Amino acid sequence: MSIAVQRTPEMTLAKKIWQINWTFVFLITVTASVGFVMLYSAANGHIDPWASRQMARFGVGLTLMLVAAVIDIRFWLRYAYIIFFLSVGLLVAVEVIGTIGMGAQRWINLGVIRLQPSEMVKVTLILALARYFYASRPEDLSRVSYVLVPLILIAVPVFLVIRQPDLGTALMLLTTGVVMLYIAGTHAWMFIAAGAAALAAAFPVWKFVLFDYQKQRVLTYLSPETDPLGAGYHILQSKIALGSGGVFGKGFLQGTQSHLNFLPEKQTDFIYTMMAEEFGMVGALALLGLYTLLIIFGFAIAFRSRNQFGRLIGLGVTTAFFLNVFVNIGMVTGLLPIVGMPLPLISYGGSSMLTLLFGFGLLLCAYVHRDINLGPGAASSDM
Repeated sequence: MSIAVQRTPEMTLAKKIWQINWTFVFLITVTASVGFVMLYSAANGHIDPWASRQMARFGVGLTLMLVAAVIDIRFWLRYAYIIFFLSVGLLVAVEVIGTIGMGAQRWINLGVIRLQPSEMVKVTLILALARYFYASRPEDLSRVSYVLVPLILIAVPVFLVIRQPDLGTALMLLTTGVVMLYIAGTHAWMFIAAGAAALAAAFPVWKFVLFDYQKQRVLTYLSPETDPLGAGYHILQSKIALGSGGVFGKGFLQGTQSHLNFLPEKQTDFIYTMMAEEFGMVGALALLGLYTLLIIFGFAIAFRSRNQFGRLIGLGVTTAFFLNVFVNIGMVTGLLPIVGMPLPLISYGGSSMLTLLFGFGLLLCAYVHRDINLGPGAASSDM
């Protein structure tokens, strides 16, 4: 027998729009605008092919974000599993009809856009885990059998993404899932046991699971100088560009490593390096400042939610955003192995932009509906 939801007065659309955190939306727009400028530079002072498309995608994504924000949060609660399994179904479809790009089969060609389902799952996994844990009791979280279901929800997309192969996104999904388990209140001994199991599995995974190029990335990370013209070329060129920018940079459109094509994938994975070369340490730190503000706002919005579902969504989306930023910047500065992770809101890419803005839409939805009390029976009640 389900428990009825405590009824709250329905908000009008106008009131929901008023309740949106517009300062957060402004910060998102400013950060994305930095990306447009850098994509203009990456094309040697031309709006095509990257900046114009990215602006169009941002416009679509911004609309999607605002629509997601004003939809009743009980809609997302009710259909969270359906949305998640649809995205997992798209991952399965990649195996059958996916298109190959840069040596990996990760995309589905929809004509208008090449959709990357692994990006979608970053958000839909958070939605599904928030749905599962939103009404958990402390005694539930102490049982292994209760935690088994979310572990399966995490493991299935991780396995499918590894098969593409896309180790970076798979690790991102795994890390986000583990963080969600932690913030939901799962007991510490389970993490200790999982950590011990991961250490025990490290050698078999290295020996039998990782592809040769993935092993090479780890070895290159440890010592890029051993192969400066081969596997270590990308990270060494990235470090050269970072250092050559100095404090104030070489100037807009004046980066030598990027504009002379020494810097690889300057419009996607290494766009932060290009920015640091042109605008120096000051520009690089300014972008980090924008990211820091977005993360602070994200966590503040999450903690303002009075219902566990909204709080888990907010914490999950913000944590995933932080991890994406951390991994990309850590990768191009040599702190982490190169895994092919775009820089959020800055790097060129349709799927990553739309997915991120949809995630921010769910975060804003949690803020708009922060005072709604979602009882254990909310998912099955009338909205």
